[in-house]
Amino acid sequence: MPRRHLSQHSVSKSSRNRIKPMSSTDASASTMAIPDQDIFPHATGAAAKTVEAHQDPQDVVFYSGWFCPFVQRTWIALEEKGIPYQYKETNPYKKEPEYLAINPKGLVPSIVYKGGPGLYESNILNEFLEEVYPDNPLLPSDPTKRALARIWIDFIGKSIVPPKFVLQQAQTKEGQDKARQEFIDALKRYEAQIKGPYFFGEQFTLVDVTLAPWLVRDWIVIEHRGFKREDVGEKFAEYAKRVESRDSVLKTSSELEHYIPLVMRYLKDEAQSEAAKAIRAGRAIP
Repeated sequence: MPRRHLSQHSVSKSSRNRIKPMSSTDASASTMAIPDQDIFPHATGAAAKTVEAHQDPQDVVFYSGWFCPFVQRTWIALEEKGIPYQYKETNPYKKEPEYLAINPKGLVPSIVYKGGPGLYESNILNEFLEEVYPDNPLLPSDPTKRALARIWIDFIGKSIVPPKFVLQQAQTKEGQDKARQEFIDALKRYEAQIKGPYFFGEQFTLVDVTLAPWLVRDWIVIEHRGFKREDVGEKFAEYAKRVESRDSVLKTSSELEHYIPLVMRYLKDEAQSEAAKAIRAGRAIP
């Protein structure tokens, strides 16, 4: 059987059985025993082929982490727009001094353009690429629709992504039920705006790009937290399937094998990403 990408794969029953609810004390004690620094060092599958094709020096240097959904937002945009770029794998958990000089937060993704200062934050990077490389636009030409696109990109970041993280990390049934409903309610609001086949209609835009990595990864809460796309609506379920099957999404998705250990840490509330720590502390995701 061929290996599948993470959007097409479910965790095995044996893996599910290893995930047990933990107390907050147990989770805190075990975080030191499972360092996120030890992630698999490079992309695999279709994503590895994409990386291999982008090793030559270019005006755009893309500092990436194969596993990161925020990275995939910008990676999809680069592929959709056909921008020449040089891919550089970066482990954001190690906070290497050389990388901190590019991005003081030490997070991925980042871009260096023509040897200039380091640029970062996935949504900002996508807008930058749209301005510098206007071909194959990922924003509508109409100014009102462009403003609406930014409103819904903001909505994804503030209303969809946070409850998804909370749902993954919640250790009690009550917490999971509450987060699942918040996640579904936010997605229903999003679904109501989908024109089809993509958010604004025929054009695939940065709105779709921004949500795509979370659609690719919703199998985590489907397998382990009782989420169903159909609970949002049939329109959303069809939309999600269409987006996750897009070529640029598949080309930036690795195989699941080395992603599972990271998933386990989130499901046990052990993950040490800045997003996971923010959710644990009740803060906004940085």
